[in-house]
Amino acid sequence: MTAGTTDAAALEFDYVIVGAGSAGCLLANRLSREHRVLLLEAGGADDWRWIHIPVGYLYCIGNPRTDWCYHTLPDPGLNYRSLGYPRGRVLGGSSSINGMLYVRGQAADYDGWAALGNPGWSWADVLPLFKDVEDHHAGASEFHGASGTWRVEPQRLRWDVLDAFREAAAQAGIERTDDFNRGDNAGCNYFEVNQRRGVRWNAAKAFLRPVMHRDTLRVMTGVRVERIRFSGRRATGVDCVGEGGRLRAVARRELILAAGAIGSPQLLQVSGVGSAERLRKLGVPVVLDLPGVGENLQDHLQLRMIYRLRGARTLNTLVNSWHGKAWMGLQYGLFRSGPLSMAPSQLGAFARSDPSRPRPNLEYHVQPLSLDKFGDPLHDFPALTASVCNLQPGSRGYVRIVSPNAADAPDILCNYLQTPEDRAVAADALRLTRRIMAQPAMARYQPREYLPGDAVQSQEALEAAAGDIGTTIFHPVGTCKMGVDPLAVVDPELRVRGLESLRVIDASIMPVITSGNTNSPTIMIAEKGARLILGDA
Repeated sequence: MTAGTTDAAALEFDYVIVGAGSAGCLLANRLSREHRVLLLEAGGADDWRWIHIPVGYLYCIGNPRTDWCYHTLPDPGLNYRSLGYPRGRVLGGSSSINGMLYVRGQAADYDGWAALGNPGWSWADVLPLFKDVEDHHAGASEFHGASGTWRVEPQRLRWDVLDAFREAAAQAGIERTDDFNRGDNAGCNYFEVNQRRGVRWNAAKAFLRPVMHRDTLRVMTGVRVERIRFSGRRATGVDCVGEGGRLRAVARRELILAAGAIGSPQLLQVSGVGSAERLRKLGVPVVLDLPGVGENLQDHLQLRMIYRLRGARTLNTLVNSWHGKAWMGLQYGLFRSGPLSMAPSQLGAFARSDPSRPRPNLEYHVQPLSLDKFGDPLHDFPALTASVCNLQPGSRGYVRIVSPNAADAPDILCNYLQTPEDRAVAADALRLTRRIMAQPAMARYQPREYLPGDAVQSQEALEAAAGDIGTTIFHPVGTCKMGVDPLAVVDPELRVRGLESLRVIDASIMPVITSGNTNSPTIMIAEKGARLILGDA
């Protein structure tokens, strides 16, 4: 691994990959088996201890050592609030700072992609890819694989209050399930996680570290790509800058963007690929008028409902006592279990906002803790947070550059709650949460609604409250979407339309967001992309 760059003749490789995140690590693994590969990462190595201790996401998110620390524009749907918008800036990318939840989405998501003109992306097509990369704790089965390196394990702790919520969900009509990943994720269960024996299992561990010894692979960290170089319509490589100076990397076969839903469209735009009108206004020479670049941003908005409890053991009560902290440290130090091993959300549920829905359109992330906002201390009273997301939002936002300089963060606008249906689903989701919390199974804890509060009752008030308490669950996708319509950026082979030797392979190619957490679908996209590239080669 090289920590910087030097002023020297251009480096030449068969494939140059921009971004060593979830997709980039897998691509480097697969392509370097047969070809010479250069993997470029703007961040550093994943050697900080808090990356690997699961609860360390609290220290990684919002930290420029591991996070790009983006912020959204003031969002009208959130009553003009701006949000912190984390994206991983380290080997492993967002898999080094995320919630570690292993969720594939629903079969209908991928069948919907195929129906939009993307053959080869149906559930029947992608399920074997999920299985091939997976190392599932229960072994191989009809829906799971055990021969891959993407480790999936059960969580190593339980909470009485979460068990009570699960029983209350059943009493409210959301049945138990033992697996969220068979194509129909309806039901309630503890999430499975990308961990190995209580330690985060990121994409760098799963795909990059095992092949770092290959002579065919070079990984460079601390290198920021400034722009793509073109010869006519053919991408030939990239210009970069690092601590040691400037560097040109030449891709003899293909250049692959795996910089994520923010980074990939930003790099295309500063390189002259995007809306010609917008690029000209910024003084960027136009290579190709491709108006869909940066558009179609989709994300899951989580509505964080907080309930004060009586007599409940929660993380709030543990963290706010010295003996609780000591007990947590001892559990993790001796057994790699307990609260320090926990994902940000332990219990999940997939449900319908109303019974007429053909499939679940809500996802719950339930946590035995509460705080006013991310980064604030936990409350000093026992509490539970039930965050609920609209899995199939109709609202669309954008990622647009503000200057020709790739070092300048782009404008990010999610446009949450912009459609009447999204606002109606938000109100229904808040009502469903109240119905769950009112079930007999929760009665022993005497829950009292702390946020948004019992006074919020009318449809108008519920929709307004959604704008007050809603925040990102960190699932941006879609900004270089795959398809055949005028706003599609890549074709079903993930090649940038109208250009040669250039592909985008990351979460940005999703035409429609998956009905669940997006990290493992991104891993699947990378496996599919690698096979497409190797098939062409």
